[in-house]
Amino acid sequence: MYLRELLQYDDIVIQCHDNPDADALASGLALYRYLQKRGKSPRFLYRGLNRISKGNLLIMKEKLEIPIRYEPDFNGEAELLVTVDCQYGQRNVSAIKARNIAVIDHHQSTEELPALSEVRSNIGSCATVIWDMMREEGFSVEEDSLLSTALFYGLYTDTNKLSEVSHPLDRDMRDSLTVNKSLITEMSNSSISLDELKLTGKAIFDYEYHGKNKYILIRADRCDPNVLGVISDFSMETVGVDICLAYFVSEQEIKFSVRSCTKEVHANELAAFLADGIGGGGGHMTKAGGTIRPEKLTRVYEGAESTMEGMISEVFNQRLNRYLSMYRVMYAKDTLLDTADMRLYEKLPQKLGCVRLTDVFPAGTMVEIRTLEGDIDVRVEEDIYLMIGIEGEVYPIKKEKLEKSYGYDDSPYDRTFEYEPSIKDVLTGEKKTVRQLARSVVSMGGARIWAKPLTEYVKLFTAWDEEKYYSGKPGDYIAVREDDAHDIYIINGSLFDQLYRGEEK
Repeated sequence: MYLRELLQYDDIVIQCHDNPDADALASGLALYRYLQKRGKSPRFLYRGLNRISKGNLLIMKEKLEIPIRYEPDFNGEAELLVTVDCQYGQRNVSAIKARNIAVIDHHQSTEELPALSEVRSNIGSCATVIWDMMREEGFSVEEDSLLSTALFYGLYTDTNKLSEVSHPLDRDMRDSLTVNKSLITEMSNSSISLDELKLTGKAIFDYEYHGKNKYILIRADRCDPNVLGVISDFSMETVGVDICLAYFVSEQEIKFSVRSCTKEVHANELAAFLADGIGGGGGHMTKAGGTIRPEKLTRVYEGAESTMEGMISEVFNQRLNRYLSMYRVMYAKDTLLDTADMRLYEKLPQKLGCVRLTDVFPAGTMVEIRTLEGDIDVRVEEDIYLMIGIEGEVYPIKKEKLEKSYGYDDSPYDRTFEYEPSIKDVLTGEKKTVRQLARSVVSMGGARIWAKPLTEYVKLFTAWDEEKYYSGKPGDYIAVREDDAHDIYIINGSLFDQLYRGEEK
């Protein structure tokens, strides 16, 4: 959906979920501003049993001039109703009659979506979704400090103070906004009430510790998601605790926060595993979180528990123990693979992209390379290039190694990806898109590896990075270079046949 499609209507109501949070307020404000600038006179409201009462939200509403109204008895019929940060028909949205429905959200879909909808469940906040949609329309928010601050705070609160940001679009918005930092501090310092302080202590007191796998499970009463982060961070100070999972259960959602202080467990991967098939999760290697939809949990649960609290506790324990026991951990520097049951493969020629960094920024410049997989910090040098892989993955490479393995190609580099990698000057903030500067190269092939399909789940610490592992699952391949017994790596099973040709052993 494009925002311009909403302009065909005149009577427009923007509705966020009952008991709105900062992301809902920010998203509604952004859409309100867009429609207003396009000559419309939208109404922005929420319903439900409770007025906004949390200190941080009252400050946000007043100082960021958010024109939202509490209308619990609204009984009109809108020509167009747009729900933001929620989906029409869900239990946390009091119904409003409308001849046409539109949805803008970042949560997992649980209802059939209308034709006018934009739901991106891999994005950290609805504020980011609307920011990106406004950007597509050429609508800049950077000069509007009130709107910028609202959008930032929406992302900030929905990603546990940015600790659960995983998608590069979230990071792009975060970096581009002109933010009133003192107001962010004021709102952040008013986000926990005295009741929530008491809730925090009660939750920590009732912890559930599992010594075998060194994890702690903490159930809290329903609270602001940031409180879960406070609980998790405090609990990670405990001796003998490598992983903390804190969560609360409500009728609308099960919100959880994950922390890890062991390099063998990436919190973002664990969060995604916990929510697989029933919600969504992500974040950073040490801090992550997610949301589970109660409707989906009840569809997949097969245990004896009948209460939601009992079901989610059992599911969390089952999935945590399964995750912590299912992987074989390997350290390439200490491992020698037995090639007797592996097949020899030759690398196929591949058309890829490359960028000489000095063509982008002067030598000596510290740059941040942003990709779907994460950010990479590199100092520009004369002999450093950037390779763009077949799925848009980006990695630095020395000129000597590049020209040894690849030949330059005169054809244009025209691949497109889900997210376009970019390069930013860390000092000035100037940003350039990688693909527009890339030239084509063709791998010469010929490099040989021993490889075989994995039959188990593996976490591999490569010889060149002992702090970050690469995960492999059954169907992926484990490989080792023929000329280097410790250069072991994982190859995605769906890509393997595109990259390698088997040889007779």
